[in-house]
Amino acid sequence: MGLMGDKARLLETDRFVHAPDDGRESELQMDAMEAAEAAEASDAVTESGHRRAAEAGDTAAMSALGAMLLRRGDLDGAEPHLRSAAAAGDRAAANNLGVLLHQRGYGDEAAGWWRIAAVAGSAAAAHALGRHYRERGDEPAAEYWLRQSAESGHCLGAYALADLLEHRGDIGAERWFRTAAERGHREAAYRLARLIEDGRDTDRGAVPAYGELTQQEEAEQWYRQAAARGHRRAALQLGALLEDRGDVQEAGRWYLSAAKDGEARAACALGFLLRDAGDEESAAEWWRRAAQDGDGNAANALGALHADRGELQTAERWYRVALDAGDVNGAYNIGLLCAEQGREGRGEQWYRRAAYAGHREAANALAILLLQRGDASGAEPWFSKAAEAGSVDAAFNLGILFAGRGAERTAHTWYERAAAAGHTEAALQVAIVQLRDGELQDAERNLRCAAGGGSAEAAFRLADLLDRRAAAAGEGRADGERTADDESVQWYERAARQGHRRAQVRVGMFAAARGDAVEAADWYRAAAEAGSRNGAFNLGLLLAREGSLPEAALWWQRAAETGHGRAALRLALLAARRGALAEAQSWCARAVELGPPEVAERAARLRTALQEELSA
Repeated sequence: MGLMGDKARLLETDRFVHAPDDGRESELQMDAMEAAEAAEASDAVTESGHRRAAEAGDTAAMSALGAMLLRRGDLDGAEPHLRSAAAAGDRAAANNLGVLLHQRGYGDEAAGWWRIAAVAGSAAAAHALGRHYRERGDEPAAEYWLRQSAESGHCLGAYALADLLEHRGDIGAERWFRTAAERGHREAAYRLARLIEDGRDTDRGAVPAYGELTQQEEAEQWYRQAAARGHRRAALQLGALLEDRGDVQEAGRWYLSAAKDGEARAACALGFLLRDAGDEESAAEWWRRAAQDGDGNAANALGALHADRGELQTAERWYRVALDAGDVNGAYNIGLLCAEQGREGRGEQWYRRAAYAGHREAANALAILLLQRGDASGAEPWFSKAAEAGSVDAAFNLGILFAGRGAERTAHTWYERAAAAGHTEAALQVAIVQLRDGELQDAERNLRCAAGGGSAEAAFRLADLLDRRAAAAGEGRADGERTADDESVQWYERAARQGHRRAQVRVGMFAAARGDAVEAADWYRAAAEAGSRNGAFNLGLLLAREGSLPEAALWWQRAAETGHGRAALRLALLAARRGALAEAQSWCARAVELGPPEVAERAARLRTALQEELSA
């Protein structure tokens, strides 16, 4: 505990009259050493004067002399003077005697003198007495004396009272943190900002009145005050607040300030800012500093940086540093590294280590390994543990697991859970069930979620749903009348650009209906080359209309070989026209087999005619 003397009273004990200024100025300014020597000389003169007055029985001089010796660390020299002055009723001496005794380890006697000074009106003594009682677990007594100190205007008393109230969950803490912060207490300013940012500022309404600050603005204001006074964590929090707001340059300046003062988390955050700005070398340097100061997140970032460069041994070394710092992500990352190197056995060990420590993604990764090995019963509890801990991927994987067992209802429950958390594929699976059950409004909502998340299948199904709804309402348009403003067309095109074959065929049909054969051919060809038999068939039709029958036949053959009945019938007709009756019969048989019914019927009639021709 530091010196808690009553400064106002101590200053009043200087009874020396300063010599009047004779009007002369120094010829040269004093340097730092001269100034220090002058201060020492002044203190020596002051001490000498206090000592003479104290020997003459001056109580104030005894108190002042005792305070000077106490500041100097001369406890033996200070104690008799402070005891004499305190016995004579000097409250500053009583307070300082308490400080001296506390430093010597005589807490109970110190508390007795602090009580005497506090009763006499010393706010500093009331603060010291309150802290004394709190250290001994007597919170009611601590609160009483700290409140006396705080209400007397003592900054440290206000802060200590706020700290006690916050520890108890008392909403009155905010008031006293504010009082101390307004008097320049940097830790109080920081903790007040945290209270406000966390939304526990109960003295303010939800909507600020005109001219008032929002919670975030006021929190920033207090962070700034604390950070400007050298508070490292305040500078870190201010940097994070500014980074979230997009003010990266100022955020970087505060991170740098805190990092230079030894705040490892700020050094780590600064590293991420530098990496995002393209300066990997500087980022690595700050991460290295932070990692060496025990920041596991920085060590993991260094590991990832080296892993991206292919320096796997160095990456693993930093991941181990992260793990040693207590960051379980280090074990998970080593597991990922082993998996990339094909060392699944070692990877499983690291996944298990992280999973047992509560790492949800490690639990999910471990379950996937077990499932790939055929151990579904071993995988399920790890998927469940990861999902219950909040892993969206694990919830989706549980849906797949139960769907594979035929437990559709349970699978749907997990899909819904993952979809609610924004999982794209889970939202699609939920929508498919809802479409099947006729829950079209809910299906549309989930399809929009999945399509917005990048699912081409969801975009195609959403477009199809919109088309069917328009047709049911009598608002459907022919393909040739479709415009780029149609929402369904926009979703078809989005899916087509993502490589969805059915969407590509559909967009090709729109282009063909508009008379844009070139664009139609491009979409049909993209779908056909990706394996779409409809795309191949339609491309063949387009080429045939353009007079390119040999190339059309090639695409129809590709479509027929993958199960397209109409393409097989077209090939039968081509073969019959050029007189290849046996080949035509073969394609007719294929068309009858593939259908649909009207195609099978036409192919059967053609096959009969070919047989009659061959037997004639």
